[in-house]
Amino acid sequence: MRVGLFGGSFNPIHFGHLRAAEEVREALELDLVYFIPAASPPHKPEGDLAPAEHRLTMVRLATKGNRHFMVSDIEVRRTGRSYTIETVRFFLATLRKPCTLYLMMGLDQFLEFETWREADELVKLTNIVVHTRLNESEPGPPKISVAALDRFGYTRSDDHYVHPSQNTLSFVQTTFLPISATGIRRKLQRGESINYLVPGDIVDYVKRHALY
Repeated sequence: MRVGLFGGSFNPIHFGHLRAAEEVREALELDLVYFIPAASPPHKPEGDLAPAEHRLTMVRLATKGNRHFMVSDIEVRRTGRSYTIETVRFFLATLRKPCTLYLMMGLDQFLEFETWREADELVKLTNIVVHTRLNESEPGPPKISVAALDRFGYTRSDDHYVHPSQNTLSFVQTTFLPISATGIRRKLQRGESINYLVPGDIVDYVKRHALY
């Protein structure tokens, strides 16, 4: 079984998240994609975060109806900071074997990857897949730091990179949707509509619970 792990604050989840997950799933022929809301992301300030339980519920609402999309509350249940290395170890220990894991992240997250806890261990434990926005004004794959690739031990192989552990680093171009959670929160603070930026159930949930 091929499983994607898609973590993030999802504050709130929007169509950009959902479309990227769907296109990565198709490109890599993943059987399942687990959406994993972070309770306390290490690289983001907590002041703007909606309570973790609300963000978890919104992810469940947004992904319902897609049999390939699953939601995990592992980071919401775990106390303290939400470190990806702990989440990957959890899935490696609990998923039915044989199973191949793909840790999914956006390009902005990948550019900070060297600062993540036990990043060197992460590349040994799982495949990394970076979803990049397909934008006509920025054609082609992203520019990658040679120093970063050397540090982690990746070498080029056709259209991806290979680690000595045989895990891979791949880049998947996804449809460019200029939607951000930050922009959505700003619209809400200004009293503007967020219709068609997020699923309808999320619009209703945000209004009902007066989030953001």
